[in-house]
Formats: sequence, structure tokens, C-alpha cells
Amino acid sequence: MGQGQLRGVVALDGPAGTGKSTVAKRLAMVLDARYLDTGSMYRAIALAVLRAGVDPADEAKVVAVAENAVLVVGTDPRQPGITLDGDDVSSAIRGPEVSLAVSPVSATGNVRELLVAQQRAIIEDAVDHVGGIVVEGRDIGTVVTPDAPLKVYLTASAEARAARRTKQDSAAGRESTVDAALADVQRRDKYDSSRAVSPMKAADDAVELDNTDLDLSGTITALLELVERRGLRVTG
Repeated sequence: MGQGQLRGVVALDGPAGTGKSTVAKRLAMVLDARYLDTGSMYRAIALAVLRAGVDPADEAKVVAVAENAVLVVGTDPRQPGITLDGDDVSSAIRGPEVSLAVSPVSATGNVRELLVAQQRAIIEDAVDHVGGIVVEGRDIGTVVTPDAPLKVYLTASAEARAARRTKQDSAAGRESTVDAALADVQRRDKYDSSRAVSPMKAADDAVELDNTDLDLSGTITALLELVERRGLRVTG
């Protein structure tokens, strides 16, 4: 991948079910930028914890698993992917067991410290070699890249997010209902926003974008306008 159109970092935060991953990947493709799904890294560690037979609430053992796990994260938005100890776990990390385990795992301070360091290294490499990267998660603008020139907090109603999550799960062949997805979305919101370490919240200087009534195209259009308004898109 050569030099893209994006210069710098677009930090995209927000709760579960807002379509962050789809939006971030599409935005990165449009701008010929790299892409980083930080949530997949926490999910991969949660999967490693489950595979090791460790209780996700046992912080000491969780940290030990995280320290020994080898993650390789793809940053091509067309084929991002992630491997855990050489095993492609792109699909495995989306299972319901991992979804339940990822909140307590991601709330562990030493795990976050370890992964944030890896995330910053990936971001620095992308900016150095390609020019820009779209990074999505829950603490990108507040913790991972607080100096990002564009921070966006993507949000939507809980009902809209549950409907999207159900559609996404069904498309991937995973069993899901709107009621179950709504309960999971609300559980994640409460857990992620109230945890002591890096709670989910909008950065003070983030632009809040509510996409409850926006489709993918409308959301991308709004984001591109923000990118261009900040002078982060290089063309020609």
C-alpha cells in the first residue's frame, strides 16, 4: 500500500452496535488509508483466556495470558483479520462466549496498558508508511491517540444498534434475536462506560455523530466532510 489520501489519524469511538467497524473500514478504503480495529485485539485476548480455561474475572491470570499471547493484526481495510498465536481467529472472536468475556478482560488495567502500547506502535507505523489510519474502539480519542486531529464519537439509539447487531449476526450465520441483542448492547454500554480503567466516553474535543437515521453511505459522507474540513485529505 503506497501513500494514501489521509494524513494523520481519524479516531472513531462509540458504543457497541453503531457500525463502527463497517464505517471505519469503508472510510479507510475511500481514503486509501490503513485501518485498526482495537476491539478485535481485546476479543482475541478474551478468546485466549477462554482457551486457557482461565476465569475472565481473575485479573492476575488474565494478564499472564495476555503477556504470552502473540497477536498479529491486519491493517488492510479490505482484509484486516487477526491471528492469535498463528491461528486466524477473525471469526472465532465474534462468538457469544467471547462477547461475554471481553468486558471483564478489557477492564483489566495491565491488559489495556499492554494492548494500547501495541496499538500506538501500529498507528505510528501506518502514519509513517502510508500517511494515515482510521482507528476504531472505545478509548481511541481519550487514551490511545489523544492528539488525533479528528476524533469522532459515533452513536445511535440502543434499539437501532440492537437491530443492526442482529442483522450482522444473522448475516454471519450466528443465532441472534433483537431482544437478546438489545440486552447485550445495554450490558456492554453499562460495563464499558462505568469501568475504572479507560471508561468509554467521548473525548472533550470529539465530534458526536448520531447515525440512528443514517445508512452507511450517509455516515461515510458525514465523516468525509469532517475529514476535509480538518484538512486531512490530500488529493491530486
